[in-house]
Amino acid sequence: GRGAGYLRGMSSPLSAETRCSRFSLALATGALSLREVVHAVRAARHAGGPVPARDLASLEKRLHWHCHFIQKLESEPEIEFRNVHRGFDGLREGDFNREWFEAWRRRETGWPFVDACLRSLQQTGWINFRMRAMLVSIASYHLWLHWPEPARQLAAWFTDYEPGIHYPQVQMQAGVTGINIPRMYNPVKQSQDQDPRGGFIRRWLPELAGVPDDWIHTPWLMGTAQQRAAGLRLGETYPLPVRDHEQAAREARAKLTAWKRAYVEREESRRVFEKHGSRARQPRRGGGARVPAAPVAPAADQGELF
Repeated sequence: GRGAGYLRGMSSPLSAETRCSRFSLALATGALSLREVVHAVRAARHAGGPVPARDLASLEKRLHWHCHFIQKLESEPEIEFRNVHRGFDGLREGDFNREWFEAWRRRETGWPFVDACLRSLQQTGWINFRMRAMLVSIASYHLWLHWPEPARQLAAWFTDYEPGIHYPQVQMQAGVTGINIPRMYNPVKQSQDQDPRGGFIRRWLPELAGVPDDWIHTPWLMGTAQQRAAGLRLGETYPLPVRDHEQAAREARAKLTAWKRAYVEREESRRVFEKHGSRARQPRRGGGARVPAAPVAPAADQGELF
């Protein structure tokens, strides 16, 4: 019955811990087969029970995406090491800021929700998919880090590490596939949306336990007196943000747009899509054969299973 509420509860780390299937470790290690899971999900949908049908349908959809992403790496193993879209070669490689990477790796970015997710992941080996996507997005855009090194660090932390899902998803979130819309997660908005009262933040960042709800998402805006009242000393007990997140996002967006205009060719995008894009099918027209729909690249959250 733990899957009840899966559809609504998978996005926030507050609820995902008990709403997500948590099959990923067993699947990644081979202790459980995907076939067995699919049969069990379909049987539960047919029989009815404590888990609503829409939650089971959502889970089964993501089981399909599980295989879809594993097939990407099977068909092009170089994805583990090289950009899917060669037009993005050179985009970030020469700008890798070691200090920013170390702040991210040490869980000291100064953005509370990001640091709480990193600390939770490092200590438990698991975090829900949306937060995984956010962590890669923050590293790729706000910190402008080329994806392989953050990817290897995340792989070392994930107890359910599955390379076939990991590397295609990392590249998707880093915006180097050429067939997916880049998603730049705002660390403050994600915090407000997914942890509105700051419970998750305070759980993993006890140094912020005394910070009021009004400031828990943006403690760097607190004055000296407010910090003192909360038992906080920014820059000492908790770091200041490594960057202004709004300015960092603007700069990343401008760099990405300029690069795509100059170097990303449609022919290469078409090659990537033909090899890796998903393809839906339209209903039959006039009783004839099914007509393939316009190919659709999977959305950035379609790898959700964890």
